[in-house]
Amino acid sequence: MARSEPRRAAVLGSPIEHSLSPVLHGAAYAALGLDDWTYERVEADADRLVEFVAGLGPEWAGLSVTMPGKRAALGVASEVSERAAAVGAANTLVHRPDGSWAADCTDVDGVVGALRSAGGFTTGHSALVLGAGGTAAAALAALAELGLSEATLAVREPARARDAAETAERVGLRVRVERLDRVALADAAAAADVVVSTLPAGALDAQAAELGKAACVLDVVYHPWPTPLAAAVTAAGGRIATGLDMLLHQAFGQVEQFTGLSAPREAMRDALAAATGGELPLPL
Repeated sequence: MARSEPRRAAVLGSPIEHSLSPVLHGAAYAALGLDDWTYERVEADADRLVEFVAGLGPEWAGLSVTMPGKRAALGVASEVSERAAAVGAANTLVHRPDGSWAADCTDVDGVVGALRSAGGFTTGHSALVLGAGGTAAAALAALAELGLSEATLAVREPARARDAAETAERVGLRVRVERLDRVALADAAAAADVVVSTLPAGALDAQAAELGKAACVLDVVYHPWPTPLAAAVTAAGGRIATGLDMLLHQAFGQVEQFTGLSAPREAMRDALAAATGGELPLPL
């Protein structure tokens, strides 16, 4: 393949030193023959993101955005995809030839791909979502894309679920908000077609056996592996998808939007598996 023109891309967030995005993008660019493309980590909070983007030149192809800058990313874009607007956040900024930026949320692809490939999800109508932050909002948009029609949001503080509930409304998903400590988790998990936990490591360890009754679970936690929730689901014969599956599947769309080429999925998967010790199968 002919040598490409030098292009740059990066992942912005804080903290950012442990981001695996350079592994995924680096593997993709190498497999695509984009030898002059580079991808780096940039420490940036929301305010720094705005300043950083304003100073970028035409050699920049795109930016991956992680917390805490996903909402700020919408503000620097002149074009916002429908799903990014629905979620209220963007994890992808693409540099246009005219110098403007387009925002998208491939986090939705991450959840869809994780549930289909690792979780074995095919069809259903109801979901149980634990947590109500930015990942939960992307998960709700993904659940609507998968054809589900309703979801229960189980949260510690219902007042903080407003943004996620508004996302559900925008994507046409009926949502009910419940206090986490008042939900009969075993019954709710068994009744749901899919369970998505966006809660941090350790938050659900005591309830893992109850949630293990679910047939299909996405647990954003993947380290240390297996998590108590993953172990409970697997022991009960269910299917488990993880945040690492999400990371992989959201990166495919970013690579394609940055480069205009099809993502080399196997190369990206193999690189991520190698970087994380091969503990997870990461099916495509």
